[in-house]
Amino acid sequence: MEIELTRRQKADQDGFKRFASDEIAPYAGEADREEQFPLAVLRKIAQSGYLGSILPREWGGKGVDLITYGLLHEEIGKRCSSARSLITVHDMVALAILKWGSDRQRGSLLPRLANGESLGALAVSEPNVGSDAKSIETTAERSTGSYVLNGTKKWITSGQIADLFLVLARYEGQPTAFLIERSRPGLYIEPISGLLGLRASMAAEISFRGCEIPQENLIGRAGFGLSSVIQTALGLGRYSVAWGSVGIAQACLDACLSYTSERRQFGAPLKEHQLVQEMIAEMATNLKAARLLCYQAGYLKQSGDPREIMETFVAKYFASRAAMRSAVDAVQIHGANGLSDAYPVQRYLRDSKVMEVIEGSNQIQQILISKYAFQEYEKFRHENDAAASRSPHGRQENL
Repeated sequence: MEIELTRRQKADQDGFKRFASDEIAPYAGEADREEQFPLAVLRKIAQSGYLGSILPREWGGKGVDLITYGLLHEEIGKRCSSARSLITVHDMVALAILKWGSDRQRGSLLPRLANGESLGALAVSEPNVGSDAKSIETTAERSTGSYVLNGTKKWITSGQIADLFLVLARYEGQPTAFLIERSRPGLYIEPISGLLGLRASMAAEISFRGCEIPQENLIGRAGFGLSSVIQTALGLGRYSVAWGSVGIAQACLDACLSYTSERRQFGAPLKEHQLVQEMIAEMATNLKAARLLCYQAGYLKQSGDPREIMETFVAKYFASRAAMRSAVDAVQIHGANGLSDAYPVQRYLRDSKVMEVIEGSNQIQQILISKYAFQEYEKFRHENDAAASRSPHGRQENL
């Protein structure tokens, strides 16, 4: 199978690179230090059509294919993981509304999400609930013509600045999704600071204290919040994180190629030392493998192949690990300089650790991938046994 970008995809990729280099990279270090993403840069992202780019043109989006979408998130993630995360959660909300929203919700919300007039955020995690989303404690109760929410969400990317929250709450004992505007009485926002990585992702704690919303703010159906609405959003989020991890890995490799070409130790450039060459080789190899896994996941997602779910798990798992290993080695190669914010590799290291946690921790990915492997093995054995019963040569043991 040949993997080759189309002419349009290559042109888009070049545009993404220029934009990320010119408009995002100059502010990435300061944004990380200040733990604030420049709103002027976010407006430029919106004006360029990079918010909600996955939405169809009829709703104001660019209608990009999923490979192109991945290329965008690699280039943005290469320059600033916080910027990528802001785009990602926004798009997760937009896609969930596109797939599960009512005609009224799509008509009123999608155009504003596509042009950046409204910024979306996903509110699932809670102080006592992370990966086990079905155990959420936030509640929704039915009132006359409305729902009333009570509870707290934590670690909400873009929570400080978002205009619209896609919230998972428990209604009549079942996980149910709701759309809640920032302006609703009873919604309180507390900024979160001091994060290890993605420090400019504008994270916040969101509290609902008797927050009343119209009944039409229910998205999908009661009880379908986690299995359908939120899973749609999380699927896109994992895909973006995988590509963003590729971006970090590429940034680490680029930084090390430049540094080892200029830095001299023991009378020779660092790049001529064999142990440095070994680390560079590992970075380059893992980067290529991670990118190919992302291409595979994107191809399957674009074609509607149900295997895309597991392939996205695999891509996110491998790419985030590759980014982490590359960042560790990048800091090591830079020595004491790598510990200083004068060089970006220390930021890459902190951001890459976050990639192993968000959108499903790597341990959750391991469980799911191993279960799938055993399912495939049992499927093979069943098919092999069935074939053996029809063949005079008996059972085959080739795996």
